[in-house]
Amino acid sequence: MDAESDLVGAERPQSSTRLWRRRELAALASAQHGVVARRQLLSLGFSRDEVKWMLGNRRLLAIHSGVYAAGHLALSQKGHWMAAVLACGPGALLSHRSAAALRSLRPTAISYVEVLVPTERGRIAGVRPYLCRRLLAQDRDEVDGIPCTSVALTLLNLGAVLPRRAVERACDEAEVLELFDLAALDDVLERFRGARGAATLRAVRDDHPIGTTRTRHELEERALALVGRHGIPLPAVDVTVSTPAGIGFEADFLWRRERLVLETDGLRFHSTRRQIERDRRKEAELVRAGYRVVRMTWRQIEREPQTVALTLSAALGLS
Repeated sequence: MDAESDLVGAERPQSSTRLWRRRELAALASAQHGVVARRQLLSLGFSRDEVKWMLGNRRLLAIHSGVYAAGHLALSQKGHWMAAVLACGPGALLSHRSAAALRSLRPTAISYVEVLVPTERGRIAGVRPYLCRRLLAQDRDEVDGIPCTSVALTLLNLGAVLPRRAVERACDEAEVLELFDLAALDDVLERFRGARGAATLRAVRDDHPIGTTRTRHELEERALALVGRHGIPLPAVDVTVSTPAGIGFEADFLWRRERLVLETDGLRFHSTRRQIERDRRKEAELVRAGYRVVRMTWRQIEREPQTVALTLSAALGLS
């Protein structure tokens, strides 16, 4: 006898309708990293009795109240993140360290999932909700199908739970991944003036050259490896260049004979206003002292090594 014959009190749909719903369920679970919410099943046309039957026959496995894994509990990290967001109800967003990990801004080892919620929520095992009632459309985003906070709001929230240095590094990583948006950051800081994390993020924006410490040692190693691969003479690293005015500037890389300076940093137009001004003053002083200055970003060194090599070769008179 078919196992569905054991269903008590449920109205069995016609076979074609039942097949369509199962396909819809499979598609939904696939799009959501293996998890679905009860409210979503009901919106697909499943009855409460059908949901109960699927739970009883382990076609659905409960993760949180009203949130189920489809067929098995071997969920990926994204599956657990999605389940936590679904458990917190409509409008919930993955946030803080969990959202930063989703975007690869920084790894996280916390044992719970952090979620921003628009209304008060009861206790949910393995989930830490943060109440926020004043979100705008630009504060919401989606990555791999998981609703999450925007990059700017994620960085603000990191400022509430992490030390400044960790926030600096997350901003640097956002720059390298081409996710950092200074205008969006300014907007969030303006709207969330008194929020926890705002003071930390504002200090990072104003004082830290975004994109330059991911880390410096790693950046130097990658740049030197690129130079070596393309047969370019090795430069001096982290040297002080003195100008006739008696001002000393630290150069990332220097070819002394050719009087060529290579500066490696984040995209200047996404960095802080103060850093942009410092960079331009430094370049002007170096040019007046007879040096040429070439700037390269993390993204260029990682993704456009051939272009970087050709530029340096031309500047050094090698091509």
